[in-house]
Amino acid sequence: MNVIQFENQHDQRAVGIVENNTVKCVNGVESVRDLALMAIKNQFSLEQQVQQLGYSDESYDYSFLLAELKVLPPLDHPDTAHCFISGTGLTHLGSASTRDKMHQQNLNDAASVTDTMRMFQWGVEKGKPAAGDVGAQPEWFYKGDGSIVVRPGTDLPLPPFAEDGGEEPEIAGLYVIGPDSKPYRIGFALGNEYSDHVMERRNYLYLAHSKLRFCSYGPELRTGELPNHLVGTSRLRRDGEVIWEKEFLSGEDNMCHSLSNLEYHHFKYQQFLKPGDVHIHYFGTATLSFADGMQAQVGDEFEIEMKEFGHPLKNKLAHTQPELPIGSVITL
Repeated sequence: MNVIQFENQHDQRAVGIVENNTVKCVNGVESVRDLALMAIKNQFSLEQQVQQLGYSDESYDYSFLLAELKVLPPLDHPDTAHCFISGTGLTHLGSASTRDKMHQQNLNDAASVTDTMRMFQWGVEKGKPAAGDVGAQPEWFYKGDGSIVVRPGTDLPLPPFAEDGGEEPEIAGLYVIGPDSKPYRIGFALGNEYSDHVMERRNYLYLAHSKLRFCSYGPELRTGELPNHLVGTSRLRRDGEVIWEKEFLSGEDNMCHSLSNLEYHHFKYQQFLKPGDVHIHYFGTATLSFADGMQAQVGDEFEIEMKEFGHPLKNKLAHTQPELPIGSVITL
């Protein structure tokens, strides 16, 4: 089942199920988070909860909603401070070589390559532990809270201090923390994790800075388990023309970590288990246009497509607000 959040004809929030190009409205809920909390309370799956609620008489043309930018990220929180955006790297087979390729212009920094390969190898050796065992920790990063999320089809801002704004085509896990302080995965979505690869290439210790950027995910939330083998396409368009296109792989068959291991190493921290909170966690990629020598420009459009997730995720690169002047911190 593929689920979206959107603004209806009355500019009110609604939850819909996508069937072909039609969106059927779910009765009684205005957000996927509310739907998930209802399902947790009733001990239902998300699909069972939708079946219990049923559908209203309203339906919408999906293409129209997307064109009018009415489709919201498929999971959010009414208070953006309670939506956590994070991710893991070096999780996919081939991701280490992609990372090393990014650092090839920084050959004097041997540690950046050595540590990359060392952490990747830990994942290869111990990233898929037996049931009940703890596997190797992945690379982990924080991107921000819900305020850095842009809806599908809208612009990804390029900060004035940024050296690059490049796509990262990934699958994201979408979670709600239940009243019992346990994480509930409600589904998966396509994601553009969007990072500053030039900054990261300068020194791998700048990774944390390079990840503090906007991001996008959706437009659809896919319920159930993630297929073990997924093939998608990532594209970069300039003036309407495709200037770069490449296949990207995901699913556990193409990863050196299991999803359960990545989830354990995120949710083992108690501060991530506050009831009602929302978590969006990116699982990593091995495909970047930047690694192939491309550098996105303002006005370029990113497109990430995978048939299992319905409509592709599209966002354009755009300028953002003026930079905070140096010395702007005020002493009280």
